[in-house]
Amino acid sequence: MRAEELSGWAETDGLFTSDVRTAIERGLRYLAALQRADGSFPERMGSNVGVVSLCGLAFLATGSLPGRGPFGAVLQRCVDYVAAASQDSGFIVRRESVSRGAMYGHGFSTLFLAETLGTSRQAGLGAKVRAAVEVILAAQHRSGGWRYTPQPIEADLSVTISQVMALRAARNAGIEVPAEAITQAIDYIRRSQNPDGGFMYQMQGGESRFPLTAGAIVALQNAGRYEGDELEQAYDFLRRRQSANLSPRQSNYFLYAHYYSVQAYWQKGGDDFRRWYTALRDVLLPTQSSDGGWHDFIGRAYATAMVCLILSAPRTALPIFQR
Repeated sequence: MRAEELSGWAETDGLFTSDVRTAIERGLRYLAALQRADGSFPERMGSNVGVVSLCGLAFLATGSLPGRGPFGAVLQRCVDYVAAASQDSGFIVRRESVSRGAMYGHGFSTLFLAETLGTSRQAGLGAKVRAAVEVILAAQHRSGGWRYTPQPIEADLSVTISQVMALRAARNAGIEVPAEAITQAIDYIRRSQNPDGGFMYQMQGGESRFPLTAGAIVALQNAGRYEGDELEQAYDFLRRRQSANLSPRQSNYFLYAHYYSVQAYWQKGGDDFRRWYTALRDVLLPTQSSDGGWHDFIGRAYATAMVCLILSAPRTALPIFQR
């Protein structure tokens, strides 16, 4: 474990209570028991490469490595499943399990595989990640963003966020990413901000949305922009909307929103992170089912992976989370 990770953990270790550790352990055991032999999960979206990638990230976040440790075999099956979905073009997709926006799955899959580079025994993984990055670069719209399909037809902020995160993970893994692509993405994200500090879905205009604002903060930070008025205004927007976005029943995108919000506040650190994380923890822990999983309309594997990722933030081992 790197020294900077241990230093970051020391600042927030008190948040990682025995209840949190137990909940994450039960969640991961639930996912391990649920997983099919091919690495997928038995539910509506359980074969989607993006969902399998999020499950893999949940195991990575707690320090598991592919093929090693108590969850090593489970994690390796996630890697194998996602890597096997890599097409000759470099696009990572399983057509039978795409509900909407295949570039979402491609982005999360590229992120996941990039996070495993150097630790997985999966043959040719580096070449697949490089090919996946080329797909992302080719799909970037002239506005600087990305959309549902791997063609540069138009753009929206949600898909753009997932591609920026994938490019950052790939760059962390030593894969070249042109600076121009990142610069254009930053410009697109910044132009998606409304005067109230929140971010809109598409540049044509629209209301500010809490999930998109959290994701925009994280994407900007992972693109290398850690300071600026747009970030402070976005944090203010999240603070103003926090109470209205702390109930899973009030939003279909609760877990998506807080997967990003906890990363945003982890980067902010200090008392801001402690307050934000504590509020999320106190909402999520009581909603765990007796079997160890969580529920969401997308599916239980997705929900359980997302909650484990959120709860693991104070001690996450994921490079993409690091300050």
